[in-house]
Amino acid sequence: MKEQREGGFLIAKIHQLSNRIFTKKLKEYGLDELNSAQGRIMFVLWREDNISIHELSKKTQLSKSTLTSMLDRLEKAGFIKRVHSSKDRREIIIKLTEKNISLQDKYVDVSKEMTKLFYNKLSEVEIDEFENYLRRILDNLIKIAN
Repeated sequence: MKEQREGGFLIAKIHQLSNRIFTKKLKEYGLDELNSAQGRIMFVLWREDNISIHELSKKTQLSKSTLTSMLDRLEKAGFIKRVHSSKDRREIIIKLTEKNISLQDKYVDVSKEMTKLFYNKLSEVEIDEFENYLRRILDNLIKIAN
């Protein structure tokens, strides 16, 4: 039996390297206004626009304070806008701007390239199993974090 498992360490290294490569790809596509962390926010918003900060925080796993400062930068750069909910004026809804929507296709292309890099030489079955394991690990961590 191994003295200590390497899963967390390997995930951290993958995260670091993939962020570096992703940032480089974003620059190649002329998307250097966004960084990889902001890309995570955009990814969620492109899937579901017009969501509350609370919901965005849950979907990105970013704390509200971290998310708020990132949203400030995204809003200043013209990628998102904050509006009050028509149902509850205390609730802030995040909406994509036209500038952001126009970048979505390029960003999707970068994401597709990253997916090819991640899954190079893995079969569909291996990819499905791997993603299932990752979801299970994420679920384990979410239970502890909440």
